[in-house]
Amino acid sequence: MTAEPWFVDTNVFVYLFDDDSPDKQVRARQVIADHRENIVLSPQVLGEFYVTVTRKLRKPLTAEQAREALDDLCALPIRPLRAELVQSAVGRSASSQLSYWDALIIESALDAGATVLLTEDLQHGQAFAQLRVVNPFADDALPKR
Repeated sequence: MTAEPWFVDTNVFVYLFDDDSPDKQVRARQVIADHRENIVLSPQVLGEFYVTVTRKLRKPLTAEQAREALDDLCALPIRPLRAELVQSAVGRSASSQLSYWDALIIESALDAGATVLLTEDLQHGQAFAQLRVVNPFADDALPKR
């Protein structure tokens, strides 16, 4: 990575394969292509991605297609999930009234040194220390490169 890391949440990757959301699919593809060198993720994102694209899309991917997509994602930097992050996420979940899973995403992003968290699951513009939440599907959320 040549620039500051950006942590990408599961939903952004899922939209790459969601034919029922063509506008978000185009935007997700643009964001991933434009910022690929910055992207970092966690095992949580990989697992959620696989489950979502094989079970929750109206037109799910086959297991083989999902494995190929997962292989592509595994080429990106992946931060390990450690017990300390789980403990921090439990604390953040309780103190911030976030779901445990959202808190774990935030803790993983902070652990990676990320300055941007791309997600549509949290409030656009919200900050956690140096981490800023950006909804990549919001109008003018990210500059084009």
